[in-house]
Amino acid sequence: MTDKPRDPTVSVWVAPPKHPKRGSAPVGLSRERIVRTAVALLDAEGVQAFTMRKLAAELDVTPMSVYWYVNNKDELLELALDEAFGQMRLPSPQEHDDWRAHLRTLANESRRCFQEHPWAGQLAGQFLALGPNSLLFSTSAVSAVARTGLPTDQLSAALSLIFDYTYGVALLDARWDQQVRASGQSEDEFYQVVYGVLGQADSRFVENAEVIQSSPDGDFAEVRDRRFAQGLDLALAGIEATIAAARPAEQVG
Repeated sequence: MTDKPRDPTVSVWVAPPKHPKRGSAPVGLSRERIVRTAVALLDAEGVQAFTMRKLAAELDVTPMSVYWYVNNKDELLELALDEAFGQMRLPSPQEHDDWRAHLRTLANESRRCFQEHPWAGQLAGQFLALGPNSLLFSTSAVSAVARTGLPTDQLSAALSLIFDYTYGVALLDARWDQQVRASGQSEDEFYQVVYGVLGQADSRFVENAEVIQSSPDGDFAEVRDRRFAQGLDLALAGIEATIAAARPAEQVG
């Protein structure tokens, strides 16, 4: 069966779930099992290599059997994306009275999700975020930023500041990890090779790197984690500074 081009305004979450006719589907097959298997296959091979035929082989069913539960591959990818988002550990209001800690936890969980499921970063933004797990995440994020004290017209910008930063870092990290795997080297070995090549190409690269170089303690992964945390702290500090700057003006008014 050939997948039809996807309408970007259509979501699997606004249509009733497909159910096979009685006796038509293999025993033990369900949409939940299909989605879980799709996530595992996407983790192993990536979105470019993912096909419905490979999925069917993994499930030990015919490709037609999968289409009893989803109309096309895009619907399945949308379901898999929300399944991946469901693996994030969202804080409860009781866990974080402090909006800073709440947003930091959400950012770290979001980054972890994209690290464990690099394909999710490629798919994010391609589908309407209407799945139950996507909505739980967005509701948690909105509840945190609403407690900042920012004016209502700045709440969306604050969310973008935190989560666009997180997504950007995660996406670049995923591409870097892909290059490392392709090289067959360790991350630290590959970094040294790349650093050396760039330094040979232009000495200004080395000079610039020395200016912004983080503490050399730890391996490359630890340095990368530390830089993400520092950037997140700066973003949160920016929100705090904006709140503080707005208070005198509000008091005067």
